Amino acid sequence: MRILAVNMKAYDSAFGKRATEIARKVSDLSSTLGRVRIIIVAPLLNASRLSGLYEHVFVQHVDSVGFGAFTGYTPVSAVRLEGIRGVMVNHSEHKILYRDLQKIIGEAKREGLEVLACADTPQEASAIAYLGPDMIAVEPPELIGTGIPVSKAKPEVITGGVKAVKLIEPSIKVLAGAGISEPGDAVKSLELGSEGILVASAIMKSPDPFKEIQRFASAMEEFEEPPTLTSY
Repeated sequence: MRILAVNMKAYDSAFGKRATEIARKVSDLSSTLGRVRIIIVAPLLNASRLSGLYEHVFVQHVDSVGFGAFTGYTPVSAVRLEGIRGVMVNHSEHKILYRDLQKIIGEAKREGLEVLACADTPQEASAIAYLGPDMIAVEPPELIGTGIPVSKAKPEVITGGVKAVKLIEPSIKVLAGAGISEPGDAVKSLELGSEGILVASAIMKSPDPFKEIQRFASAMEEFEEPPTLTSY
């Protein structure tokens, strides 16, 4: 199953009625797809509400704390209690220490939550793979939000990230991210060996985010893997 992970970030379209509309329409669209799983990575503020409309919702960040006197923090266990499917951690805009990442991934696994961890480089992806997340998105931070896709500017980051992760744990899905602007960028990432993409501004800053999600999902659904695609 290919992954189309949409990071809502904190764009205005990530909140209120627009976010609700996106979740509802994605829920309908998802039922028509056979090869693509759409994940909505939502702000903490409304992730619980959106998960009531669409089951594949992750939160954008959690903290390495338990329940208690931690104002402004979100424990991993709270995500489970709210009925949310998974968590994203270590995005380049919200980096955490490796020891905290280890604690969060371990706790999430015990709670039955899925984990999408982010890495800036193939080397960091390799280190994170030892912790056993379900997915690792490799995103060179210098390309994020530039409109210059990693698949064109730094294709070796995708191929290197896939190889680095698969050598440690073949079951971890490797996603490509940073600068992805068009469905063709997603297809190129798949051609380079990734199993999906993590995309944000190209969708969330568009006049019609759901229309863009449809375009990306359709291109990824129709992509046929070449028989010579390397497997690690």
